[in-house]
Amino acid sequence: MNELADDLCEVIVTAPDAEWLGALARQLIETRLCASAHVVAPVRAIYEWQGTVEDVVEARAFLRARRTALETIVKVVTARHPYEVPNVTAIPIIGGNSDYLAWVREATTDPA
Repeated sequence: MNELADDLCEVIVTAPDAEWLGALARQLIETRLCASAHVVAPVRAIYEWQGTVEDVVEARAFLRARRTALETIVKVVTARHPYEVPNVTAIPIIGGNSDYLAWVREATTDPA
């Protein structure tokens, strides 16, 4: 059954190292800010930074969380992240398996 999930989001974080990113994801899950993470590596990142086009290998994490936790997640990630301007972005979850969505809610706390 497809359920509306406008209270949930997927947070995307990239980093230069998959092990570091996995440890960060574990911390976010242990503190109940996120329910789960998929860490994918290697990911090729091509972007312009300070006038130079960079072409590097990174890791990327996809984290399921409550939208109310997003501000806290951004603060935690940016405080620990090795990049000067880390990618921490979120997209809304518009629906999905109602049992899974309920589990995401149960596995996280509402910091609001």
